[in-house]
Amino acid sequence: IANLEAVEREKTGIKTLKVGYNKVFGYYIEISRGAADRAPEHYIRKQTLVNAERFITPEMKEYETLVLNAEDRIREIELRLFKEICAMLSKSAFSLLNTARALAELDVLSALAEVAALGGYCKPEVHEGGELEIRDGRHPVVEQLLKGERYIPNDVIFEKGEIVRVITGPNMSGKSTYLRQTALIALMAQIGSFVPADSARIGLVDRIFTRIGAQDEIHAGQSTFMVEMIEAANILHHATSRSLLILDEIGRGTSTYDGLSIAWGIIEFIHNHPHLRAKTLFATHYHELTQLAELLPGVRNYNVAVSEADNKVVFLHKIVPGGADKSYGIHVAQLAGLPAPVIQRANEIMAELEKSSGRAMRINPHAAQQVALFPETSPLLDELKEIDVNSLSPIEALNKLYEWRKKYTS
Repeated sequence: IANLEAVEREKTGIKTLKVGYNKVFGYYIEISRGAADRAPEHYIRKQTLVNAERFITPEMKEYETLVLNAEDRIREIELRLFKEICAMLSKSAFSLLNTARALAELDVLSALAEVAALGGYCKPEVHEGGELEIRDGRHPVVEQLLKGERYIPNDVIFEKGEIVRVITGPNMSGKSTYLRQTALIALMAQIGSFVPADSARIGLVDRIFTRIGAQDEIHAGQSTFMVEMIEAANILHHATSRSLLILDEIGRGTSTYDGLSIAWGIIEFIHNHPHLRAKTLFATHYHELTQLAELLPGVRNYNVAVSEADNKVVFLHKIVPGGADKSYGIHVAQLAGLPAPVIQRANEIMAELEKSSGRAMRINPHAAQQVALFPETSPLLDELKEIDVNSLSPIEALNKLYEWRKKYTS
């Protein structure tokens, strides 16, 4: 059929002759309207178009039958061969599946070995006790993503009798990374992998429960807080003394006092329930929870170290004993680029709330529209306080004004 177009053009001398195909007529010969009257007598007219006539020939129809039969035959042969191959392979299915499993296992082990060699991982000691002792642990993913920065490792060493570790500290300081790396190291140790740490002794864990992140289930009619509470309930109902609990910001989805009360109650339940008492890392912004360390013998306080110098805050990403005394939330807002008036006003409101111990207060309706000329910590204000105005000559006063303008308006 591929050669038919050239053969028929030569026979008829019609240059516009073409061979085509469609699903209705099958193969056909198409001749332009102007040359249609020169079509040979054995051409059978099949269709008339605006600019062309379509014909068929007995010879073409024979070819077509051969082609279509050949396609059916090809499909039959392919199916038969496929079934024969399947039957042949099924005799060796056991060996093939065992080989595939062995290759898959080798693939996993070689990948874990490679990442352990390249990342300086250590061989953990997994035992049947209840200890959890990770020295200089790192997050296996986060440390790979840091470009040009050194990852700050952290210890997770549960003392004898320690059950719940309450971790306070500002946003962006590394609390969540610390929680996640602990869960990942425990999991990696139990699957037989080396772990990203200097050393690790980890007791067998039956399950790792996590409550991390906020997410609505709108399609199920559940708010962020409802999802959080459902997950927390699942943890408290199913965890055992051999479980590892990773809880991040429990109670943040509702009002301050509700959230604080729920978080407090959850820590007490984990600590006091005779069948629970699971090792727990509990990150929170509720500084009031640090009081639990004085009330419950199994609770310890830890926080993320922060360095303050020249009115700047630097997060050291190091987890140290003790509770955080500030949250630095406004500082984080400033880093994110909130406008200066918003930051200044937030500091004013926070100062008022701290004075009133968080109780409702009357806010000056005009304060939001006013920008403080001299903030309380202004160096200009400090200089003004030190100046003896009565002993200042007019020229000295002008010089001082000029100096201040140059110094503070640049």
